[in-house]
Amino acid sequence: MSEPEMRPKAEKLDAADELAAMRAQFVLDDTVYLDGNSLGALPRSVPGRVEDVVRRQWGSLRIRSWDESGWWTAPERIGDRIAPLVGAAPGQIVVGDSTSVNVFKAVVGAVRLAAGGGTEGAGGRDEVLVDATTFPTDGYIAASAARLTGCTLRPVTPDEVPDALSERTAAVLLNHVDYRTGRLHDLPSLTAAIHAAGAISVWDLCHSAGALPVGLDEHGVDLAVGCTYKYLNGGPGSPAYLYVREAHQPRFDSPLPGWNSHADPFGMTPDYTPAPGALRGRVGTPDILSMLALEAALEVWDDVSIDAIRTKSLALTDFFLECVESYVPEGAVESVTPSPHTERGSQVALRCADAGNVMRRLIDRGVIGDFREPDVLRFGFTPLYVGFGDVERAARVLGEMF
Repeated sequence: MSEPEMRPKAEKLDAADELAAMRAQFVLDDTVYLDGNSLGALPRSVPGRVEDVVRRQWGSLRIRSWDESGWWTAPERIGDRIAPLVGAAPGQIVVGDSTSVNVFKAVVGAVRLAAGGGTEGAGGRDEVLVDATTFPTDGYIAASAARLTGCTLRPVTPDEVPDALSERTAAVLLNHVDYRTGRLHDLPSLTAAIHAAGAISVWDLCHSAGALPVGLDEHGVDLAVGCTYKYLNGGPGSPAYLYVREAHQPRFDSPLPGWNSHADPFGMTPDYTPAPGALRGRVGTPDILSMLALEAALEVWDDVSIDAIRTKSLALTDFFLECVESYVPEGAVESVTPSPHTERGSQVALRCADAGNVMRRLIDRGVIGDFREPDVLRFGFTPLYVGFGDVERAARVLGEMF
């Protein structure tokens, strides 16, 4: 399709977009923002809410806000708000700490669950499998968790997991969407394979929550973690979350017991008794300012279905690839994102020579994506505020780089 035909097509797609009105709920400018898979845009509801938290709740009510403003219950309340976005019933998600801390809780907790409540490695389950292509921190944390629990760490690709599973496997840590390529891994079948081997599944949802259906309850996922500053638009460093399947909650043994997860937190007893339910995933005092900013940000989801998000996400990425084919000289870039919808998240990764410099030039021209070593241009598509006109412009400017 020639250049003159792409713009009218973008206009037609935008006119038919049922989510187009959502863009007005975000603070945006005239740049094309395709980096929401690193940091989501600011929802307009957040600044006023944060000002209220600072001036009234903290400034006037002070300590009373733990009760009167609901600070104490924020981790589980906001967890219940995230739950439908990842296919979970209420009472299974607690918000707080970073993704890294929650990965550590989940992997150690998974090994302990696999041991049946006994010592690590009991019953011969002394091996942890980790996605060899994972975001580096997940690998670092998994290695530390394995050392602490007396397990061997075995990096494998997601495709290798079914054959790598054995009676030795205690836990498996996998990414739902690959952060470099945008590849969507088969959560249902991999979780089923892990269970068939008698092991515990741990999924990292950082690049899928808020972009596509996850189905934690439906597919029997044991434990999951995720950040909230990407497609959930919670703000820089906003707290992460931990999902503990209801059936596992009575036996979930967190490696980081804190007073906030105690059954009687104000009893100040020397012995630890975990709180019931997902609350035992809490550790210390919640980070209230960023937590309540996240709660305000999540209001944009009140009238949005995750299925509608997925439909638009696939349409955006399809159209971007079509525009790239039309605008970019043949051979200048190569897509490393899978073509099948069943294998694609909500980003497109393009490999090209001198990718770092190309991305800097794109940013100078008002197209914001990011660069991943050694040669990947990464573009994230947040359906809540990215339009088809944005997509056409991004590909057209990209074509002018060569």
